[in-house]
Amino acid sequence: MAYRDLRDWIARLDKSGELKRIKIEVDPDLEMAEIADRAAKMNGGKGGPALLFENVKGHPGARVLMNQFGSERKMRMALECNSLDEIAGRIDTLLKPQMPSTLMDKLKMLPMLAEVGSFFPKVIDRRHAPCKEVVHTGDAIDIFELPVLKTWPGDAGRFITLPLVITRDPKSGKRNTGMYRMQVYDERTTGMHWQRQKNAAEHLRDRIRATASSDAERVNLMAMTAGGTVASGAAAESLPGVTLSRIRGERMEVAVAIGADPAMTFSAIVPAPPEIEEFLIAGFLRQSPVELVKCETVDLEVPAHAEYILEGYVELGELRMEGPFGDHTGFYTMPEEYPVFHLTGITHRKNPIYAATVVGKPPMEDAWLAKAVERIFLPLIKLTMPEIVDINLPPEGVAHNLMLVSIRKSYAGHARKVMSGIWALGQAMFTKCIVVVDEDCDVQDVGEVVLRVANNIDPERDIQFTLGPVDSLDHASRLPNYGSKMGIDATRKWAAEGFTRPWPQMLEMPKDVKMRVDAIWSRLGL
Repeated sequence: MAYRDLRDWIARLDKSGELKRIKIEVDPDLEMAEIADRAAKMNGGKGGPALLFENVKGHPGARVLMNQFGSERKMRMALECNSLDEIAGRIDTLLKPQMPSTLMDKLKMLPMLAEVGSFFPKVIDRRHAPCKEVVHTGDAIDIFELPVLKTWPGDAGRFITLPLVITRDPKSGKRNTGMYRMQVYDERTTGMHWQRQKNAAEHLRDRIRATASSDAERVNLMAMTAGGTVASGAAAESLPGVTLSRIRGERMEVAVAIGADPAMTFSAIVPAPPEIEEFLIAGFLRQSPVELVKCETVDLEVPAHAEYILEGYVELGELRMEGPFGDHTGFYTMPEEYPVFHLTGITHRKNPIYAATVVGKPPMEDAWLAKAVERIFLPLIKLTMPEIVDINLPPEGVAHNLMLVSIRKSYAGHARKVMSGIWALGQAMFTKCIVVVDEDCDVQDVGEVVLRVANNIDPERDIQFTLGPVDSLDHASRLPNYGSKMGIDATRKWAAEGFTRPWPQMLEMPKDVKMRVDAIWSRLGL
């Protein structure tokens, strides 16, 4: 059965011995983050228990959940599977169903089609939505009532770190759910860290472009929005006929859910195509539809069983300095201007539970979320590049700095073709370094990959450089959001690639010898 809400999930964690209740008073200012960081790195980096803080300094009665995804076991429990590859198999079946050849085969497909239809979200009456148990609007709005954390000493303030930010595509009307940190400025405003390549940032740019009164102004607006979420300062104001002040007053509605069921929270980070709503992805993962409810002050639907809902808007053209913030790279991201979120309402459950995470030097909780994305979306990558056998995103590569790829090599230059394909694939375009090895190399074994790279490459011949977009958090790139990438071809080289020397065989013991030693191993006293 799918977890109905965060509380179902906490009960499961508790019953499975994966939850630690912290009853002594702990400060949300740095102390909670330090405890969660240590928990994430327990057991040699394999992760410790989820943490439920039940005595939050400055917030009597509040509870804070952290490290809920912080191990492979908890990640599998969250998605209700025995292995993450099990979900990948379900996706593969949907992508490549057996084509029916007879009437009986067609009838056999009906249950699968009906199952897919049952994953679509459904809107319920507000009277049955737990997130509506307490409603605050107007002067009653105060985001400081939430136990929002400060996670690192150099942070610019308190940040909401596990929000499900919901926007609507102004062109298609489809809803998008993403996870973007939110710096709390005061009781009713926060930052909205919409990095320029994210879907919500594109929704905002589309709203800005729609304000154009002529084709010429639309061209200028597109230039203004090309540099970031929106351009800032003199660069924007210098464009003919365009001022940020002219478009201010126009609004884009936004809603934020905090403390949803684990499948819904996970769906907010997946690199899904813009045409597919994350509510549907969550329904697929849960094998049960997500129940939604209409907001009180904005025209959006939100998860009905979330602990908190923040409602409001972003004003077009309004920017405010956001950051620094201690990020998942292990470094602080520097201050930069981002849109501002204005609250028009807060609704929540009675005795709500605040969900948060801390990011920093890996391995941390987000490493297990990234591993789940890697496994679950491998079939989608194989759909366009079937030669790929497996991929690995090591935690130290923080999801976008390093990808290890094994392939079935079929022709000269095949590894370079795969590199180009990955750099052209959605969010994978940010991958700074790609290492390609042959199919007999287990990319989950980083030591084996290092052995292949160290032995198989001629650096001048096998390393490729290119320029393109890089992640906004990349502090080493020559320009913000634009820099170089590297591909390493560590596959065996062929004569067709100009390699005329014989390629040696790798060492491997015969299987019959291994089996004989297996049979006597227990008697060897080793």
